[in-house]
Amino acid sequence: MEGMICKLSRSLSRAAPLLGRSIHSVRPTSTAATKHRTEHPLSSEEVYAREEKYGAHNYHPLPVALEKGEGIYVWDVDGNRYYDFLSAYSAVNQGHCHPKIIAALNAQASKLTLTSRAFYNDVLGTYEEYITSMFGYNKVLPMNTGVEACETACKLARKWAYNVKGVPKNQAKIIFADGNFWGRTMAAISSSTDPSSYEGFGPFMPGFQNVPYNDIPSLEKALQDQNVAAFMVEPIQGEAGVVVPDQGYLTKVRELCTKHNVLWIADEVQTGLARTGRRLAVDHEEVRPDLVILGKALSGGVYPVSAVLCDDEVMLTIKPGEHGSTYGGNPLACRVAIAALEVMEEERLAENAERMGKLLRSELRKLPKDIVTVVRGKGLLNAIVIKETKDYDAWRVCLRLRDNGLLAKPTHGDIIRLAPPLIIREQAVLECVDIIHKSITSF
Repeated sequence: MEGMICKLSRSLSRAAPLLGRSIHSVRPTSTAATKHRTEHPLSSEEVYAREEKYGAHNYHPLPVALEKGEGIYVWDVDGNRYYDFLSAYSAVNQGHCHPKIIAALNAQASKLTLTSRAFYNDVLGTYEEYITSMFGYNKVLPMNTGVEACETACKLARKWAYNVKGVPKNQAKIIFADGNFWGRTMAAISSSTDPSSYEGFGPFMPGFQNVPYNDIPSLEKALQDQNVAAFMVEPIQGEAGVVVPDQGYLTKVRELCTKHNVLWIADEVQTGLARTGRRLAVDHEEVRPDLVILGKALSGGVYPVSAVLCDDEVMLTIKPGEHGSTYGGNPLACRVAIAALEVMEEERLAENAERMGKLLRSELRKLPKDIVTVVRGKGLLNAIVIKETKDYDAWRVCLRLRDNGLLAKPTHGDIIRLAPPLIIREQAVLECVDIIHKSITSF
């Protein structure tokens, strides 16, 4: 026994320098990095410079460095408070850091976060039953981001076309509207009509075709092709500048898709979940798409969650192994999504968006017509069009709004989206209109 102890002691002695080198080679770097991070709070300019140095240059953010959010407000690193009139592109409909959603996140995160779909978990079925019952579809396919859900819908449409409609192999077509935006994957940009999205990234996905938005005759002509599987469209085009179609457009889309045995896919990633004053934007015309795509506010801006809703005839065309996602339907996402949907219902966010949207647009229409040429929107998804001059444009207006305590972002040069969290109340709306009026008239 004594000999064994001596041998063990000598072994540890020989290993000690190696252990020492291993430990000391890691610790100084970690300590230095921690010291660097905690030495002093970064200024806004330092935040900008760090991202510029270490990050890809695929965004052009408004110069404001945010560190905190609560409800309808966000704060920058210098302690300045702003009204948030972008809502992370409608992902935080429920307001920043909603306590119920955060509580659901924390509770599930300390229990079980991810199993992959290789196994069952005890939360996915609860979520699936809840969301399908709420929206009235047989099935849901959970994904993570909006663009993943849109890609999923395209795959479902093609599979349905071959298995159910009888389209010849590899001949299925999907129709999109000009001005659409559903992300920046290769498939998404293949349907884009915006050069900034697709230029320099070809070749593109075959089997995609475009028609003008809000143009029923053009759609009807395209649907004559027997190989068309689906028409995918946003009920209101968000990224295009909150383009609202004519009343009755969605009703006619439903009629034509039914007539020509084509699936109607409603991209409600941005317009859905109470943003336009209804649960879904299609509810304004009381029509039912064959597939509904949800994302963004499905988690209240807390965690990436998206979903495709449809009935068995479409959903069950995809079999095990033909589509999936490691994180899709994970327990954490499911708990967060349930809480986000419950907040939407319990706090009657659709009704509030309807009322506050009408108030906002009525006040915005009082702005000087020589600067603000158009006001449009539904619910709390709105936009103003700025008449550009040598003295100002939409970007400079947004900088002035920031200086006066409100954050918004231009799109397509002359358009500013105005989309606050759906928990905003009348007094705050009027205060924000005052900020917008003050900022615009200052030019």
